[in-house]
Amino acid sequence: MGISRHATAHWEGDLKSGRGQLSTPQSGLMDNTRYAFNSRFGDEKGTNPEELIAAAHAGCFTMALSAKLTEAGHPPTTLDTRAEVDLSMEGGPSLSQIRLKVNAQVPGIDDAKFQAIAKDAKENCPVSKALSAVPISLEAKLLG
Repeated sequence: MGISRHATAHWEGDLKSGRGQLSTPQSGLMDNTRYAFNSRFGDEKGTNPEELIAAAHAGCFTMALSAKLTEAGHPPTTLDTRAEVDLSMEGGPSLSQIRLKVNAQVPGIDDAKFQAIAKDAKENCPVSKALSAVPISLEAKLLG
């Protein structure tokens, strides 16, 4: 049996004027974090599903990349990943694109090998696999 994690969502009211709260009970990362129509489609303070997907993808990809680099004999010094998730409104809301951007310090590796390992991590981390219906691009930079 695998590992199961959960989060909760509570919503009150209609779509545009309603408000909700999201919670990740195990980590406490988001105890009762607000979300609403305007935090998703506007600039109101609060989170939204796309931001949470971006956080999950950045974290999963970064851990996968660290594991694959270490397996290849090149444990990273640092990995800094930004995930950008685009929400398109054409034909109804849908995720239209995800961009992963990673800056890495990895001693003793050449760029070609680093790029190949980063691509493999992008294609095989569990969140990338779950989001495979959405185009995912990767910009991987080897620093120093």
